[in-house]
Amino acid sequence: MTKRVLCLVADGVEELELIAPVDVLRRAGVEVVMAAIGEGIHLTGRNGIVLHADALLSGLDPSAFDLLLIPGGAAVAKLRADGRAAELAAAFVSANKPVAAICAGPLVLEDAGLLEGKRFTAHFSVANELPGAQSGERVLEDGLIITSRGAGTALELGLALVDRLCGEAKEEEIARAIMA
Repeated sequence: MTKRVLCLVADGVEELELIAPVDVLRRAGVEVVMAAIGEGIHLTGRNGIVLHADALLSGLDPSAFDLLLIPGGAAVAKLRADGRAAELAAAFVSANKPVAAICAGPLVLEDAGLLEGKRFTAHFSVANELPGAQSGERVLEDGLIITSRGAGTALELGLALVDRLCGEAKEEEIARAIMA
């Protein structure tokens, strides 16, 4: 059965933190649905790249997915203000499903109450809101919580997600194919 990932997107998303993990997951045969939280499926990333989401979050059944992915960038402020991202993160963990967040994305996990007692990393720019972040770590997995620190670690996060969903052999196959 094909694994499915729900990836939340909004204007201001850090493009590398979205595209790198989504690309690696799709190479591994994982179905990734980029779901926009706004009214439309077209959005503009942090660096002005125009992106096209696959669907609106409002039209999806989140329980049909195996993992939730939260990219970072200025979009995280929109995700936090909207509130659904934190609700979804809590629901995924309650259903024993992993949640991944990169850069400022772990702020959503904090809003959901999921970081208490967990080892996690995040971008240094959010250290004041997440003083427990292990900023020296590139990708950290602690139970169902998977975090990565920023755009420079997005490819590693994607490979970690492939390992989590598809196993080490598939992760190694994809890493070899892309020469990671």
